[in-house]
Amino acid sequence: MSLVSVGDVLVERDVLNALFSCDLHECKGTCCVEGELGAPLSDSEAEQLLHLPEELLRTLPEKNIKYLRRHGCVEVYQGTQYTRTIDNRECVFTSIREGITVCAIEIAFREGLLEFDKPLSCRLFPIRVRKKFGLDYLVYEQHAMCRSARKAGGERQVKLIDYVYQALSALYSVDWVKSLKAFVDSSPMK
Repeated sequence: MSLVSVGDVLVERDVLNALFSCDLHECKGTCCVEGELGAPLSDSEAEQLLHLPEELLRTLPEKNIKYLRRHGCVEVYQGTQYTRTIDNRECVFTSIREGITVCAIEIAFREGLLEFDKPLSCRLFPIRVRKKFGLDYLVYEQHAMCRSARKAGGERQVKLIDYVYQALSALYSVDWVKSLKAFVDSSPMK
């Protein structure tokens, strides 16, 4: 594994080389269900989730509403805040629509019920932000559940960094993403 530095951010070369384009009809939203922990949250995201409107809650299945009311929506594991999961599986904010697991927060945001979108870690997925040498370090998590997204990315020639462009821009800035793309375009990657 090798790293590159773009500004004050370290980036794993796999992030730069990967082709990726999620196809919800293939994966059925498995990333909202797989794993023992929910979505990693920033402090501000965790705070926002503590004040959810009833309109959002009404979009969730009854079991999720009961779980939220009993346990809350945020848990802390090893000092990091996460969305809660039900039975160490699906995120408490999931709902099923037409056989696909979807995020109620994202839907509520798009419908104007919330002023904030789903957690940035979800929008960045499958990229995760770690820390190395005190700097952000971007890592590409290659999960089996995303096999169809890698295939679709290859067929459509969609770079992972283009797929998560808006999330990277929200995290670092549009100028930073332009610098990242310029680096990729000018460097022989392999």
